[in-house]
Amino acid sequence: MASGAHFPLPGQASGGLPRYEELKDEHDMAILDPAGASPGSTVIHMHNQSQVCVAPPRDHILWSICTMMYCNFCCLGFMALVFSVKARDRKVVGDHSGARSYGSTAQCLNITAVTLCIVPIVIVIILLAAGVFTPQFHNGY
Repeated sequence: MASGAHFPLPGQASGGLPRYEELKDEHDMAILDPAGASPGSTVIHMHNQSQVCVAPPRDHILWSICTMMYCNFCCLGFMALVFSVKARDRKVVGDHSGARSYGSTAQCLNITAVTLCIVPIVIVIILLAAGVFTPQFHNGY
């Protein structure tokens, strides 16, 4: 410290320490009841219960719409959309177990429809790449 100047803060006495007031006790310790609360206070008893945060059931509505539009193999995409709407209705009503069941069915239908739509395309690409068959193009009528 280069200089020995001392500037007191507001509320400080000239001695450097702030002045404190002695606080008075508002409650007499003798009148406390056995639970530890004063006679005019409100006591809330908290029970130790483990609350489990459960995620809301998924309805897979967006996936079902895409499956219906692009991979609607044997109307499986449409059926997935129907079950997704049912799951959303059950979720709105508050029936989470029913919504979870309908959502699971919609998920299975979506997986099945996408798989049955993609597998033949992959097989055709593999056969074309292997040279098993070549497409024939005709130049004329």
